[in-house]
Amino acid sequence: MYLLDVQNIVAGYGKIQIVQGVSLTIETGEFVGVIGPNGAGKSTFVKALFGLVDLFDGRVVFKGLDVTRMQTEIRIKHGMGFVPQLDNVFQDLSVSENLEVGGVNANEKRTSFIEEVLDIFPELRPKLKEKAKYLSGGEKQMLAIARALMAKPNLLVLDEPSAGLSPLVVERVFDRLRIINEKGVTLLVVEQNVKRLERYAERLVVLVQGKKVFEGSPNQIDADALISAYFGRGVNI
Repeated sequence: MYLLDVQNIVAGYGKIQIVQGVSLTIETGEFVGVIGPNGAGKSTFVKALFGLVDLFDGRVVFKGLDVTRMQTEIRIKHGMGFVPQLDNVFQDLSVSENLEVGGVNANEKRTSFIEEVLDIFPELRPKLKEKAKYLSGGEKQMLAIARALMAKPNLLVLDEPSAGLSPLVVERVFDRLRIINEKGVTLLVVEQNVKRLERYAERLVVLVQGKKVFEGSPNQIDADALISAYFGRGVNI
């Protein structure tokens, strides 16, 4: 049984269909990347997994359970975690409060969970009493990931975690994602930086104009074909 089984989903906004019949299966423990040019439907695809956009067709099955029509918070309770690209922390809450909100269902284990995520992101320890709005961009992204981990997800989905960050900070964030994956959390990461994902993900999915045009290991991608797909000169990869 797959951890995640996405079956021919068609999704978008209003009457506009952006994702057109994309399927994907993910095994427990994998690190899977989603790449593609701007407007390819990457963000819409991962949002569809959480019921955050209009779903016109298809199914989302998680741990053998059909979650297609479930509310977002119920999917999270079942073990799906999501870190959006924007508005991913509570700006007026402290770092500590953000983590506590993320672990709202942890009850008495919340303190130990906080210690676990702070071991992964030690940069946040001296910032626990600071409001999130005063953090740097990299610290905010780390807090967003840490807050999502507080719910103890089996699958963590991230939408462009490197957006707006310096190369040094991006390296640090992806190193932590590797640690999180090694601890048993399955990762699905949307990224613009192809080279970055090629270093970390064991499998890549390429979306172009809302359709999946490639799925396989990074070393199976033809670089020239990928460039053509990004710049509209073809989609055979």
